[in-house]
Amino acid sequence: MSEPDFWNNQEKAQATMNEFKQLNAAIKPIAELVKGAEDLGVMVEFAEMGEDVGDDAVTLVASLHEQFAKAELQAMLSGPQDGNAAYIAVQSGEGGTDAQDFAELLLRMYQRWAENRGFTSELLDSSPAEEAGIHSATLIIRGPFIFGLLKGETGNHRLIRMSPFDSAHRRQTSFAAVDVTPEVDDSINIDVAWDDPKIIREDICRASGAGGQKVNKTDSAIRLTHLPTNAVVQCQNERSQHQNRALARKMMIAKLYQLEADKRDAEISARRGQKSRIGFGGETIRSYVLHPESYCKDNRSEYKTSHPLALLDGDLDPWIEAYLRWALAQSTAT
Repeated sequence: MSEPDFWNNQEKAQATMNEFKQLNAAIKPIAELVKGAEDLGVMVEFAEMGEDVGDDAVTLVASLHEQFAKAELQAMLSGPQDGNAAYIAVQSGEGGTDAQDFAELLLRMYQRWAENRGFTSELLDSSPAEEAGIHSATLIIRGPFIFGLLKGETGNHRLIRMSPFDSAHRRQTSFAAVDVTPEVDDSINIDVAWDDPKIIREDICRASGAGGQKVNKTDSAIRLTHLPTNAVVQCQNERSQHQNRALARKMMIAKLYQLEADKRDAEISARRGQKSRIGFGGETIRSYVLHPESYCKDNRSEYKTSHPLALLDGDLDPWIEAYLRWALAQSTAT
């Protein structure tokens, strides 16, 4: 990175920067633990010499417990793609306008989480609903270990509340699905017959949403369907059809990679199969209840809080940690 020609190749330089951030994120918690252990050793020596280090020792031990928890969490992110950026696709399910509004709330939740953590996010595609909310949207979040942190968000989410779209304000249950896939780099080689209409169907359509001058006046949005797996991706964020096609192909490769990885993971494959129905009868991973009680519960780890609005405002870290610890316990048990 200190070489004078480091930034001559922007793409390679950025990849190196990302690798540096990932390595630093993995090493830093261990380095802090080592330093803390050395400091504690010095305090023990002082105590043996008769020095009063009681309060300082208690504070340091508490700090080491916290640092150890962070290091343990980091150690859980050891999957081959855990260090990558991630695509987050949100789709509304059963529940009409409430479900479409819920899908938009989830999209905002991930955007706020990324903003609070100092990560960058970019909305690649959004399909607004007629009255409120969205039918679907795709977001990419870039930063260290994004896929590893968010992979547990894949599945059906359920919201129970007094409907703001019902004149009688009756209680409404609505559903939305989230699918998280890693952004893959050039080292992942997946052969896709892009020009074979029996493999890939490409639909060109007019971009939706407010956008800029050209976005709504040209047929620049690209939707790709991988017919053997029925995997679908869409991109409308870029100005030109060519740019949207290139990004959509990259998203499709990421999705196909994840589908292939899921085949080797019985637990995730089963969960994705249960996600096929986004509504009643489909298994949900998390419930957001705003009425008659106020709580949120993860149906896998059993983690529960009485502050669902804080979660919807981006306070996702406790839920990420609860899922990762649950997943670790599951893998250990098997």
